[in-house]
Amino acid sequence: MILIMGLFIFLSACQPEVRHKPDVVDKTKIAVLVDEGFHDGEAYMPMGYLTNRGAYMMVIGPETGLVTAYNSDFTIMIQKSIEDVDVDHFDALILPGGQAPARLRENEAGVDFVRAFFNSGKTVAAICHGPQVLITAGVMEGVDATGFGGIREELEEAGVNYLDESVVIYNNLITSRTPPDLYDFSEAIKQAVLIKPTIEDIPPKPAM
Repeated sequence: MILIMGLFIFLSACQPEVRHKPDVVDKTKIAVLVDEGFHDGEAYMPMGYLTNRGAYMMVIGPETGLVTAYNSDFTIMIQKSIEDVDVDHFDALILPGGQAPARLRENEAGVDFVRAFFNSGKTVAAICHGPQVLITAGVMEGVDATGFGGIREELEEAGVNYLDESVVIYNNLITSRTPPDLYDFSEAIKQAVLIKPTIEDIPPKPAM
């Protein structure tokens, strides 16, 4: 009996670890809206997290070309200008923080795009100073949201119910505060854009 139990423990210990397939967001198209002075981590970390799960990311901005982060020497390539894309091209929109939102809120085409995206009901995710663009777009009245503490008063003046939490989800809006919240922020975006099976996707039960 002792020999059998010992063999069972040995075989159990030698079994390969079973890894669950992570949630994927294959074929999901996500726009990341930036400008000069974007925050490097708040752009790159959600992009990497979602790309690793199958999403297609496109960086958009006022003009195509390289822009530089305000907090490092990292650059990012704006692939398409705002005026060359349409809300229908994407499933979600990410607004990183940094100094870029202050520039973007002065760009009429950018503000119009963000407003149209929000009003479409598709996922809009903003972190740190990112919600400033949404304030200028006039879509924050009566919503629960968060953001960098330094813009709390501005958010509340725009009609926001400010919550000091790592991530706040209100209908199609996802907001977070600062870089330490990036995992929760990225995970919330992933969950929002997961492709859920429909009745048509479920194979019929085999006939007996």
